Formats: sequence, C-alpha cells, structure tokens
Amino acid sequence: MNPDKEKILSIIRERCKNTLMETLEIEYTSMGEDYLEAKMPVTPRVHQPDGVLHGGAMVALAESVGSAASYLFLNTSEFFIRGIEISANHLKSIKEGWVFAKATFIHKGRTTQLWEIKITDEEENLISICKLTTIALPKKK
Repeated sequence: MNPDKEKILSIIRERCKNTLMETLEIEYTSMGEDYLEAKMPVTPRVHQPDGVLHGGAMVALAESVGSAASYLFLNTSEFFIRGIEISANHLKSIKEGWVFAKATFIHKGRTTQLWEIKITDEEENLISICKLTTIALPKKK
C-alpha cells in the first residue's frame, strides 16, 4: 500500500481508540480515491442470542466506515461530519469469520453526502447493503 495511504489509515485507527469502533474491533484496512474499507470479526461479542451476527453490529460497522470516509474525503478543517440517516437491508446471516465493509460515494454534495456501504463475508457474499446520509456542518469560529 502507498505509504501516504498507510499513514492516513493509521491516523483513522488512532482516532478510534476508546470508541465503539474499538469495542467492535473494527479495523480500517484500505482506501482509494473514492472508497474506504474496513473489517470486523464475527464472534459471540457481536452475535444476537441465536448465534448469528447482530444486525445492529452491521449497521454500526456501516456507519463507522461511511462516517470515516466522509472525514477523509471532505474538508474537515472547516466542517464536522455527522450521520443523519442510515438504512440497511440484511440479506444473509453469518456466524463466524470476518465481515468486510466498503463505503463508496453515491452523492458528494457540499452539505449532504450519500454513501453506499456493502458488507460482505470472506467469500465475497453480500451480507448487508446500507445507505448512509452524512451532513457537513460548519465549525464555529
């Protein structure tokens, strides 16, 4: 990976200490000009009572990756980013292994951004697809 990209990913990882992302063991793994990827282990810590990955954990993964992508691709020296809406369609269950999330822009507006986040398993089966709307709000001076 490009040293600059690795440095950026390292900064994102550092920002996640003592947060939900650390609790869920979400790790940012790759980025490009218009995407950000992360992975999360599927263990009993993120299961629902019947032993499959909890939908809420997938939504938390999706929002974490989409929001972090907004942070990367928008001017956060002047704006802060907040998620304002998320929707998810869970298509397949998974009991163990890893899930991978890739956030890509659908719309990159000055104020609102729309992200598509696809969550797949290790065999690249689509587990969940989410849409996240973020908003860039001006920082008070």
